[in-house]
Amino acid sequence: MSQSLTDRYDDRIAGVLSCYDRMVVTGTLPGVCYADGMTRYLNARGILIFDYPQFAMELRDRVRDCAAALAAEAGVAIEHIAKSHIRKEAVVARVLEQRGNRPGLVHIISAMEACDSYRPWHDKRTGRTFVRPDSGKCLHYYFYFMDAAFGLIYLRVPTWSPFRLQFYCNGHSWLAHKLSAEGIGYTMADNAFIRIDDWSRAQDLADTLSPDQLHRTLDRYAARCCPVSDVFGQSYHWSLMQVEYATDLAFRSIATLGPLYEQLVRQSVLSVKAEQVATFLGRQITPLLAREIGSQFSTRIEGTCIKHRFGKCSIKMYDKCGIVLRIETTTNDVSFFKHHRKVEHRQGPATRGLAPVKKSIYSLIDLREIMLGCNRRYLAHLSALDDFSAGVRALNRLTKPRDVDGKTVKGINFFEPRDSALLRALQNPRVNIAGIRRGDLLPDLGVFSPTRLSRQLRRLLDIGVIKRVTGTYRYYLTKAGRAASAAATWLTQGVIIPAMI
Repeated sequence: MSQSLTDRYDDRIAGVLSCYDRMVVTGTLPGVCYADGMTRYLNARGILIFDYPQFAMELRDRVRDCAAALAAEAGVAIEHIAKSHIRKEAVVARVLEQRGNRPGLVHIISAMEACDSYRPWHDKRTGRTFVRPDSGKCLHYYFYFMDAAFGLIYLRVPTWSPFRLQFYCNGHSWLAHKLSAEGIGYTMADNAFIRIDDWSRAQDLADTLSPDQLHRTLDRYAARCCPVSDVFGQSYHWSLMQVEYATDLAFRSIATLGPLYEQLVRQSVLSVKAEQVATFLGRQITPLLAREIGSQFSTRIEGTCIKHRFGKCSIKMYDKCGIVLRIETTTNDVSFFKHHRKVEHRQGPATRGLAPVKKSIYSLIDLREIMLGCNRRYLAHLSALDDFSAGVRALNRLTKPRDVDGKTVKGINFFEPRDSALLRALQNPRVNIAGIRRGDLLPDLGVFSPTRLSRQLRRLLDIGVIKRVTGTYRYYLTKAGRAASAAATWLTQGVIIPAMI
């Protein structure tokens, strides 16, 4: 059984943390979020169906007035973004640079975006008058807050009925506030922890994310930014739209993760098959589902990313700031996953069985274990791949110039005639028995004078190709030196020379 990455690099990993990352939640008013429900509501209130547009416009004005009042109270201006290429996150980041991270309203952005709507309709065949589903565009407000518990969040509020809300928060930001509250020091880069004074306690805190606390937060911001629920006499129902769960391996050095990550990415691109992607995500592959599975490798500003997709779910690996290896499972439909739970039936008593995960925010507790399992299975697969990163690090160390006592020592060049001849002499089997002296090397190295050979041996000693037997002037190849010398010989004789014939 292969050794896990966390065990293999135990002394080079600062800590491991699994935590919810990006979470997007939708809010709907249960009684009017579908056309028949809105029709019944209008009829019950004595509102004519064809007066629905006027009714919706009155509510639109209420939302607009609320946005203007919140902006005035906080002393911010509502910024309208008309071009889709402008990233709202970048706009808010600039505001935060000036304002700081104190709690409260950060910014309000407005934009014309697609929305659900209803259209009055009279069916001449049946004589019924009702509203039917429609779609269009309306003004949306993005209310960005710095929340005392969840950090930076936003609530997206449309100005048109049925007022389907969208809420965003990040689990790493939430955890950062929990660590601060307990006095645990940490350092973050983007949304990843690269240092935590107590990794074990941080994991315990990450596992305490409460749907109840999230629910209270959602209700509070909905009431503050979208004052229409009292009109319908209903409170919002909150459902999971997108969820990301990340497992981070925080390395102590970029020099360790860099070569390892390159090896993992290269081999994952070549080795991961459709059935394995399904296994990572806890599903069985079928010929029909195989068409929904794929892998892609992409380069981002922050680094590279390999992503394995299966329907509306994916699992990906990427390097955060060159020092954190992140394994992340993402789903845009939590019902993709199945687990054992209580199942209600239209007829008969409830039973317990295997069923899709509910989309309610209260599924976050079960989702934590399910998505963590996905990350662990992918990490186990990565651990089984060949790891040549130690060789890559050794090669970089031996071939790059190094500063020793204020002097630059040139790295070794395996294809330079003098370096190559010296390495071949050091590869002599008798060197491994008792080491070899300068005088033993001179007969085989006529290109070197005694003084020049001494300098070359000192150079190889400084860059780690050879070591000196304690108390003597005998030398032998280090483990890295032997591996690199053997590789250079094989590469020259087995690949380069045959290719040039």
